Amino acid sequence: MTENTGANGDEHNGKAVPAPRDTGGEVIRVRKGMFGANNGGDTSGYGGLVRTVTLPGAASRPYGGWFDEVADELEGALEEQDLLPGNAIEKTVVDRDELTFHIAREHLVQVARTLRDDPALRFELCTGVSGVHFLGDKGRELHAVYHLRSLTHGRLIRLEVSAPDSDPHIPSLVELYPTNDWHEREAYDFFGIVFDGHPALTRIMMPDDWQGFPQRKDYPLGGIAVEYKGAQIPAPDQRRSYS
Repeated sequence: MTENTGANGDEHNGKAVPAPRDTGGEVIRVRKGMFGANNGGDTSGYGGLVRTVTLPGAASRPYGGWFDEVADELEGALEEQDLLPGNAIEKTVVDRDELTFHIAREHLVQVARTLRDDPALRFELCTGVSGVHFLGDKGRELHAVYHLRSLTHGRLIRLEVSAPDSDPHIPSLVELYPTNDWHEREAYDFFGIVFDGHPALTRIMMPDDWQGFPQRKDYPLGGIAVEYKGAQIPAPDQRRSYS
């Protein structure tokens, strides 16, 4: 039988497997029910489901494959700019054969420019930014996740940046990656992440006067009355429950 190893070198019965989430990770929440609703809004029948929400922990070297090459080049390039890698890169995660650099928000633009322009890195395409809201991740509840692709070297990595609910500011990358224009507007619209330096940070889906950010975990689950052909659809906690 041919043995396959992932980029992080993990093996199990000859096949690459992700690291278990219940070991070495960071538990940020215990979630109950299918959707985490605690006010009677979960009508899925899975109200008794209990699971932990665990973020993968920092990886240790060697990461495996080309991951070490990218990490070494990035750290070396930052040092040449008189920026200590440990000040910019909060942690490096290898999970499910994917490489993610967690970046301090004040150094995001410099790190992204280095990844784009360094000849040995050349991550010249950002395919967008996704917002994430972790209520239990105190002090860094809001996360912005960037997917960077190197067309030159055929590689894909992630950058992840966090900010607290109380200060939801992250630098814009539109200057470096113009295609992020609408992606940053969408993350602002749904999560309330303020991308400082964006040329026109306005809502893109919701009305301009909409209150709140619909994809945050603390946003009311269906708590907004909806009209459909003259009928009113009640909020989930007012509907019949099947659990």
